[in-house]
Amino acid sequence: MTDAPALAVSDLHVHLGESHVLQGITFAVSRGRVTALLGRNGVGKTTTLRALLGLVPRSRGHVSLGEEDVTKLRTHEIVRRGIGYVPEDRDVFAGLTVEENLRLAERGGAGRYELVYELFPELRERGGQKAGTLSGGQQQMVAIGRALLNENALLLVDEPTKGLAPFLVSEVAAALERAAGLATILLVEQNLGVVQRVAEDVVVLDGGRVVHEGGAKELFAQPERVRQLLGVHGGAA
Repeated sequence: MTDAPALAVSDLHVHLGESHVLQGITFAVSRGRVTALLGRNGVGKTTTLRALLGLVPRSRGHVSLGEEDVTKLRTHEIVRRGIGYVPEDRDVFAGLTVEENLRLAERGGAGRYELVYELFPELRERGGQKAGTLSGGQQQMVAIGRALLNENALLLVDEPTKGLAPFLVSEVAAALERAAGLATILLVEQNLGVVQRVAEDVVVLDGGRVVHEGGAKELFAQPERVRQLLGVHGGAA
């Protein structure tokens, strides 16, 4: 088995309009682990995920999946390397049913429907319902379900608990724990309780740069450091 990380980012720069959003970020995501990408609002976390997939233009830098440099590949070519993406705003197809949303995510054969329905039984029950009529929490289940449907090696998950009721936050965290046994995960998440529950490693961005990289337990054992980096207290899961 290769010793290369699942994902390696080197000197990545992104300009959006007049803003230099990512200013040379470098970090690695270890294979088989959950890495949380943290930082205050507006520091470039979502832009990082989108840049990894080629959804926003990179002005400089390299992105590698395992030992393969994918910097010059198009988005669909990167996804075919085994990348699942759960976007911040869910992006379900509102006019299609739950089942149709899942079917569209199939890649290269039958999907892992039993796994998805085991994690989210409600999706089976609401298979014929249009996704646009679902609650925010149910739409998030669809978004995560689409990413888990294929045997992806790496999942990019952006703010999965944003705006959810507490009981749904716990359900989504449990789904992420299960997904962690199936794939490497790079997770953007503001709920530090969820981060402490599922993440093993952390990367912290500030001002478009990486300002901290290390173990999650080690960081959260230092409340003052958490406040310094994130402006908040660490919370219990």
